[in-house]
Amino acid sequence: MNKPFQKYSFLKRVFQEIVYSRLLISQIQAFCPDVAIFADTPSDAQAIVYRKCRSWGVKRIFWVQDLYGIAVHQILGKKAPLLGNLVGHCYIRLDQHLLRQSDEVVLITEDFQTILDKWGIERSKTHVVPNWAPITDLPVRPKANPWARALGVADKFCILYAGTLGMKHNPGLLLQLAQHFKENESIRVVVVSEGLGAEWLKERKQEQGVENLLLTGYQPFSQLPDVLGSADILVAILEPEAGIFSVPSKVLSYLCAQRPVLLAVPPENLAARIVSKSKAGLVVHPADEDAFVAAADTLVQNAGLRQQYAANAFAYAVEHFDINRIGDRFERIITNEDSPTGC
Repeated sequence: MNKPFQKYSFLKRVFQEIVYSRLLISQIQAFCPDVAIFADTPSDAQAIVYRKCRSWGVKRIFWVQDLYGIAVHQILGKKAPLLGNLVGHCYIRLDQHLLRQSDEVVLITEDFQTILDKWGIERSKTHVVPNWAPITDLPVRPKANPWARALGVADKFCILYAGTLGMKHNPGLLLQLAQHFKENESIRVVVVSEGLGAEWLKERKQEQGVENLLLTGYQPFSQLPDVLGSADILVAILEPEAGIFSVPSKVLSYLCAQRPVLLAVPPENLAARIVSKSKAGLVVHPADEDAFVAAADTLVQNAGLRQQYAANAFAYAVEHFDINRIGDRFERIITNEDSPTGC
């Protein structure tokens, strides 16, 4: 596209998504595929592209990364109840339409299946394939690496958050961490992000003089192993309203880094269940700020516990992120050889 994507302007975003759909249609038509897999495609754009694919006889697979309509309904409904609920219901209906029009549906968590059952989506075409991270592209890196030295945290205890800080996240939790450890010269809270949440943190840092809070923009993927390696604790947050409809994929990359994880996410969320079951870190409810800070204290003060959680995190990644096995599963889905969910 010829201009920046207006992610936080609803009307401009919808217009740009329509423009995007036209560009996507041109790409698909030029490639002339037998199958098109849609993941994270904006709903408005996906609906337009679906119609074209149907007319061309292209098989459509909906890889459901989150339930967008439910997210819109819950998040916008909280901010502007009347309009938010109306818009949310429209997008829920659009999601239902897209799911019905799909030849196959891939879900990243079984939690989504319950909702699809309520919506009357055929189980015979749904499949659950949990997300993963590219473990071979995310080698474990030492703490004292070039990226950490450039930021000045190679010799500091580093609590790091890397990824989106949008409407589903409360950046205040990260600010609270920095304020809590403000008097400890050996601890830094590092946030690698851009957008609304990052700008909010930048303003609060200047207003409150929280110098142990270090903010940096998104880094090239090639730098990600060093970014994650610089951390002693990796943090992820998710608002209570997000519940099961959004699974923070950053946590999967965290597991590859062989570092302990601290989550402030709803306990029913898949990421929370993974971390808790694999004993890869600590999980607290995002509304309990005191518990979040207390959990950070526990990890800071207990090196043995951090090492145990880090080892468990990496063991989970090694066991579950085998790309050959995952690729075989997707091939069976594409060729209609995969057993449907629940059978």
